[in-house]
Amino acid sequence: MLQPILQIRQSPAIIGIDADLGTYSITQPKAEVDIITTPGKLTVQSFRPELTIDQSRAWAAYNGGNMLDMNKRIYSGIQQLYLQGIAKKVEQGNRMAQFFKPGNTIAEVYGTDTEPNSFPEIRGPASFDNVDIHIETRAPQIDFRAAKVNIQVERHDPEIEYTRGKLNIYMQQYASIQFIPPELNVQL
Repeated sequence: MLQPILQIRQSPAIIGIDADLGTYSITQPKAEVDIITTPGKLTVQSFRPELTIDQSRAWAAYNGGNMLDMNKRIYSGIQQLYLQGIAKKVEQGNRMAQFFKPGNTIAEVYGTDTEPNSFPEIRGPASFDNVDIHIETRAPQIDFRAAKVNIQVERHDPEIEYTRGKLNIYMQQYASIQFIPPELNVQL
């Protein structure tokens, strides 16, 4: 004989969760930039060339030049003529001391000395290079100041907002247990 069996039915608990994600909102205001520029500066100062012409030696060759230079030439020329004259007289005296040699007679030693003593040259030497030309140039004066850039930046922190999502936790089904007894035959 079969024995009746007790049936047990069980249903689990089910939890329901309804959730929406939260949202972030991030904004960041633009940075404020302030730029100050000081322009560069270039200053150039140029100078005219200086021309110097010295033609004093040319004038000295033409007409003797100024009086001071002419007198110096005359004085130094007279000294030379004087020394040459002394040398000539010494030579004539030496020849006269040797009068016994042929060609050293008084007529031959002093008779040929008929040229007059010349006056010293009052003019300077003539030359194609008597005019001095001098050009003096100066380099330009350059002053440079570099440009300057000053940058000021003011940044702003980001603004972050978070909106929470919803979270709903509920019992979708409660746990249950059910006992079903067997059918009993009560006939006897």
